[in-house]
Amino acid sequence: MLTGLVLLLNHLLAIKISSGTNALNVSIILGIMALPTVVSVSEDALQATGRELREGSYALGATRAETILKTVIPASLSGILAAVILGVMRAIGETMVVWMASGNAARIPSPWYNMLEPVRTLTATIAGDMGEADQVTGSARFHVLFAMALCLLAFSFIMNLASEMIVRRSRKKLGK
Repeated sequence: MLTGLVLLLNHLLAIKISSGTNALNVSIILGIMALPTVVSVSEDALQATGRELREGSYALGATRAETILKTVIPASLSGILAAVILGVMRAIGETMVVWMASGNAARIPSPWYNMLEPVRTLTATIAGDMGEADQVTGSARFHVLFAMALCLLAFSFIMNLASEMIVRRSRKKLGK
């Protein structure tokens, strides 16, 4: 046990951070930025379940915790899911914070999953390079930027379809 702790401590001390602007910082910042959206929409969904539903659960002998876990949350699951998807899509679409805090390095970190290296996201690449692309002649760079935008649009569309399927499944399960 102690040797494992010593090995872990040695690995942590061996980590070198090349810059303060990296993918880990951006992840933390975006998580904090998206949190108010998720909390606000989830709170609205939980309050929209109605007082009658809670009172019915209490009348059947459920405790407060059972009412929340077995009645209120399942009834508002579609709203909570919508809140999470809205928060994720807000984080994906964020450009300027990511641009500033990620290091804006147009290279793949080595190894690719290293969160402590500067990175560049698709949105930051599109925003940064669109002004420099040769729009008049329709250069390859210009078309690549639009292909990146198409990838973001396709991902957003797929996320919306997935959320719609989950909402339909939860409605069918609840019998609405």
